[in-house]
Amino acid sequence: MCGRAAVLCALAILAGVIPCAGQTSTPPAPAPAPAQLSASPEQARLLKSTEAFVRELFGWAPDVKVTLGPLGPSAAADFYIVPIVVKFGDQSQSGEVYVSKDGKALLRGEIYDMAVDPFAANRAKIHVEGNPSKGPANARVTVVEYADFQCPHCRELSEAMKAIETQYPQVRVVYKDFPLTQIHPWAETAAVGARCAFTQSPEAFWKVHDSIFENQDVLSAENAWDKLVEFATQAGLNADAFKACLASPDAQKAVAASRAEGEALGISSTPTVYVNGRPLVGGDPATLVQYLDFEIAASKK
Repeated sequence: MCGRAAVLCALAILAGVIPCAGQTSTPPAPAPAPAQLSASPEQARLLKSTEAFVRELFGWAPDVKVTLGPLGPSAAADFYIVPIVVKFGDQSQSGEVYVSKDGKALLRGEIYDMAVDPFAANRAKIHVEGNPSKGPANARVTVVEYADFQCPHCRELSEAMKAIETQYPQVRVVYKDFPLTQIHPWAETAAVGARCAFTQSPEAFWKVHDSIFENQDVLSAENAWDKLVEFATQAGLNADAFKACLASPDAQKAVAASRAEGEALGISSTPTVYVNGRPLVGGDPATLVQYLDFEIAASKK
């Protein structure tokens, strides 16, 4: 996945029509202003609650200026059209969403129930126990990464995560397998090998994990088995036990379960990261740091 601006790209996703900051594009012409409605106290409260919700949804901290309104009529009688302008530093983007008149739903191609946590359903589907992890087991903020060992962007995220983990020692990081077998011929073999390393020694998993990504360019479907045994031996693992695990179905089942969990979440590309259930497709490090800062601050309230 290509890197995206940390804050403004979220509005592009929100509105569905605005290009992300950092992309080469011509700024869109301003849309015609909707017919304005006379603001009532109830409509003012609706704008306030809508701002709070979109800030929570996209992790926009107080230093991101969000301006909503004025409310306008929409084609759907039960919804208002709500223009949004987001400004961060010297950059800004604009778009619009639809909000139901009773203040219970926001529409941008999807409808969210504003009375519930928008990421609770994701968290309910993610199982972190029994998987490779770093950081405190009781951490208030958990990053779950679904990755493919043959994916170049996963390798880039792996490098970025080393600095992020140092910067945020209070965060738990969990690794999950999502090998894209249709396009990456040795990704599943590597995932099985890493799972075998984890089974034998949770600490050694990360050594094998790093070795696979660092040697991604020399690995192939033909040499993956031998290279994995080499990495495992360098990590201090028992080579015979490791080979037996590679040939057994147990590690394969664990990898398949991880992939099935990702599919249930709707994952279709790697890396896909979840920060306390908040999805980040592509794993852009700047956006990941934004989400971490937001969740850490929220956890202190």
